[in-house]
Amino acid sequence: MKSALRDACLSAAIALGLFAPMVGLVLDNGDQGLVLRGRPIAAAVLVALVFVGRFGMHLWADRPGKEARAIRASRVVPAGVNKFVAPILLGAAIMLPLTGSRYYVDLGTLVLTYVMLGWGLNIVVGLAGLLDLGYVAFYAVGAYAYALLAETFGLGFWTCLPLAGILAAFWGVLLGFPVLRLRGDYLAIVTLAFGEIIRVLLINWVSLTHGPNGIGDIPRPTLFGLRFGMDDGDDTFAGFFGIEPQTVHRVIFLYYLIFALALLTNWVTLRLRRLPLGRAWEALREDEIACRSLGINVTNTKLTAFATGALFGGLAGAFFATRQAFVSPESFTFIESATVLAIVVLGGLGSQLGVALAALVMVGGLEMLRDLLSTIGEQMGSALFSGLAGDLPTYRMLIFGLALVVMMVLRPRGLVSGRTATAVLR
Repeated sequence: MKSALRDACLSAAIALGLFAPMVGLVLDNGDQGLVLRGRPIAAAVLVALVFVGRFGMHLWADRPGKEARAIRASRVVPAGVNKFVAPILLGAAIMLPLTGSRYYVDLGTLVLTYVMLGWGLNIVVGLAGLLDLGYVAFYAVGAYAYALLAETFGLGFWTCLPLAGILAAFWGVLLGFPVLRLRGDYLAIVTLAFGEIIRVLLINWVSLTHGPNGIGDIPRPTLFGLRFGMDDGDDTFAGFFGIEPQTVHRVIFLYYLIFALALLTNWVTLRLRRLPLGRAWEALREDEIACRSLGINVTNTKLTAFATGALFGGLAGAFFATRQAFVSPESFTFIESATVLAIVVLGGLGSQLGVALAALVMVGGLEMLRDLLSTIGEQMGSALFSGLAGDLPTYRMLIFGLALVVMMVLRPRGLVSGRTATAVLR
């Protein structure tokens, strides 16, 4: 107990040194310009959380029977869980637009976008075991490929969608060639550099990408040639079906579009896992030397993993471009790669269901928490809750880091561990 208290006090002292200047002090507009304003309560709350959390970790580690619980926590969740949880999530996703709330539909679209990105990165990280910190580069390539093809050649969304995925897969192969001999930390550094190279290229190649100004007026997708507009022409969705034009029609259509793309990503991934290619990915993940000794072409295996993961990243990027109708380099920073990687790790490497649950919790849960705090602040007239709601996006990565620490302690293999190979000898 004494050692636990001593360690918790030391952790709180370190947290005080970090959070006192970073959180306890903030620049604000004053009568004479910028003034430094103190926020001791916010810093004290964070320090107290660190103290309680560290002390609780010691109590958790010293509890009776911890070895047996650790073994149970590291086990793969039984396959029967998928039979209940997956259909419930699928049914909820299908019925979400029936709520009539545009906020929930927009939030569901955002969550499904990260689910699709997580499933694409899961091929590279979870199945093939290749740590990729620059996955946002393929996301950017897909978005800019659609924007440039639509702007230059006047092509529609359904024509540009496969082209964007193919171009992203091509860049995935280009990335795969220089890193064939790299593993572990070295591979992570090179992929991180690749993501930054793509971002810097988008900023500085002004003649092609328009630089920091981005590309606007990106065409919206159509449904069998019917566009979603606010007029009632014969070529519009509302005019063809004889209903009143509403913007929510386009929002719901985009939701089901990303839902279909995410299901396609999941279906292709599950099919590939049962093929020799998917089993080669899993063999590469477990032991590259043993994989090579079995006669598996490690070069082709790595390249196909990078290309397949990049393909789905490019498709998600094309959807992002058509949903926003605008793309700029600011949308494709390292934070996006870190967020998607955190979703994959929290959900469980190799687990499709785990990635979906992690995206729902990390992206959807954070947005709903912000909305809840904002609502409480408005109802109670409390500036504290309103301020927390406004500052929540700023501390998003801090919350993700805390979630990763908690998961490492409670479930080291993620929410739903899926590291068991597809073909195993029982």
